[in-house]
Amino acid sequence: MRRLIVTLAVATALTTPVVMGGCAVRARYYDTDHHDYHRWDHHEDRFYLQWESETHRDHRNFRDRDQREQQEYWNWRHQHEQNQH
Repeated sequence: MRRLIVTLAVATALTTPVVMGGCAVRARYYDTDHHDYHRWDHHEDRFYLQWESETHRDHRNFRDRDQREQQEYWNWRHQHEQNQH
C-alpha cells in the first residue's frame, strides 16, 4: 500500500507542471531603452494587438519579431502607459 501511495505522489509531482504549465508560465521581457521588465499577460496581449493594428502590421508572435520591432512596441507601450489597466 505504501508503495502505491509513493508511486502516485511521484506521478502527480511529475505531471502537474506539464498540466499547469500552459496557464501558469508567462514570459517576462526586459526593455533595454526604458530599463524595466514587462510581464506578458492577457493585458499585454490586448495592447500588443492594438499596436499591431495601429501600426498596420500583420499579426505575429512578439518573440518572433526582430529586436528593432520589439523595441518599437515597447516605445509605443510606454507612450500608452496610462491605459495599462
